[in-house]
Amino acid sequence: MPYLLGILASFGALAFFVNTRPAAFRLVRSRTIPAAPEAVFPLVNDFHEWAAWSPWEKVDAELAKTFEGPAAGKGAIYRWSGKKTGAGSMTILDASAPAKIEIDLAFLRPFKATNRTVFTFEPDGAGTKVTWEMTGERNFVAKAFGLVMNMDDLVGKDFAKGLDALAAAVAAKPAAVNAA
Repeated sequence: MPYLLGILASFGALAFFVNTRPAAFRLVRSRTIPAAPEAVFPLVNDFHEWAAWSPWEKVDAELAKTFEGPAAGKGAIYRWSGKKTGAGSMTILDASAPAKIEIDLAFLRPFKATNRTVFTFEPDGAGTKVTWEMTGERNFVAKAFGLVMNMDDLVGKDFAKGLDALAAAVAAKPAAVNAA
């Protein structure tokens, strides 16, 4: 019986500790891309273009995608479902060309969560500094997971990979498109 009490006390202490962890999180990565904001912005503003650079597009061979609303900009919706990527949707809440895009990101599976994602595009010398930021609130399970996995490193590496792929996608566009 004393062992059982010890185990229960340990779980209680762990639960208390997990509950004291901050709920709010913020992930941010930036990269300067050698192109004007007007050349970079459209590849983020149009969900159809994400296949060329999103780090999650090629992870799941069975990824099913649907698009709703306008082709790009405010009101555009992208829904996905796959075995490896889970399911969810993104909705562009605001698109201020060529400076900022705000997205509501809703995960449905394997866990439910709603996050805000913001892309900013700032002139930086001969290029554009693109910043990809995601903010949200973590529930108890996500806070517990954070004790053993560093989400900033885990998701941050995907953001960095995506920004590198975005730079490559911009470079692959015809010069006339990049000059526009």
